[in-house]
Amino acid sequence: MILINGESKEHIEISDRGFQYGDGLFETIEIRDGQAVFLERHLQRLKSGCQRLYIPFPDSELLSSEAGELCRRWVSDTHSVRAVLKVIVTRGSGGRGYRQPDVIQPTRVLSLHPYPDYPEIYREQGIVARFCVTRLGLNPALAGIKHLNRLEQVMARAEWNDPAIQEGLMLDVNDHVIEGTMTNLFYIKNNSLYTSVLTQSGVAGIMRGIIMTISADHGLSVIEHAFTKDELLSADDAFVCNSIIGIWPIKQIETTYFSVSPITKNIKIQLDRFINDECIAAGGRAIAESTNSRRFRRGTQQ
Repeated sequence: MILINGESKEHIEISDRGFQYGDGLFETIEIRDGQAVFLERHLQRLKSGCQRLYIPFPDSELLSSEAGELCRRWVSDTHSVRAVLKVIVTRGSGGRGYRQPDVIQPTRVLSLHPYPDYPEIYREQGIVARFCVTRLGLNPALAGIKHLNRLEQVMARAEWNDPAIQEGLMLDVNDHVIEGTMTNLFYIKNNSLYTSVLTQSGVAGIMRGIIMTISADHGLSVIEHAFTKDELLSADDAFVCNSIIGIWPIKQIETTYFSVSPITKNIKIQLDRFINDECIAAGGRAIAESTNSRRFRRGTQQ
């Protein structure tokens, strides 16, 4: 189920710079109870990324409206209230060569996909991870944003096919552990929460930011720093996160084993509450928007 620039179709121009050069950004958003979770946060990050890349940002209300339309159609057609929404914004079409067109007309693509069938045991008992050989390059100009150039993650994910391993952990060229192929990474040591500093590489995920905020709000010391494999392996506990899976504790990295600590369990509880509150609020906003839309239509018909 796809909307391209507001139209139901499945093809973009071959000259689109997202296809030609990866010239764009994307967001991956959980749909729960038929509503996009943390949609405003995702759109704000998308806007920030567009500003970094000098791509005109499509109107937030337009994107929200199109997301709502897709969700309603998805629920109606599939009778499922869970899904994954992907939002892509590219610089649009612009001829051959790296030079940007004088007039930029962004392409926006919204697509809905089935929610991944991850085993619940990953959330409860944890996952097995490995270190990847593929390294992340250093680029402060692009660090943090979720741009379309993801070849490093593609190459890293191609390193294993063992279904017993659920995630690969990526280091940068300076041997600092940065993130997972599809997740952000945290570890716990001496009652403090640590995560990678993302000024040179990596993606600053929505869930990463939320976890840092709610942890600090509940009195946990949160530290961003550069750390090595040995520091991670000597941690008391570790977990990965993203906007679709929430939190997955790590029970094993190669030959090192971890137990889920009370701190991680508490973070999971606080995060679940935070997400549930957001879903309730999003449902209320959706009802209000639907009511306002009906009132507007009645007003135009009078």
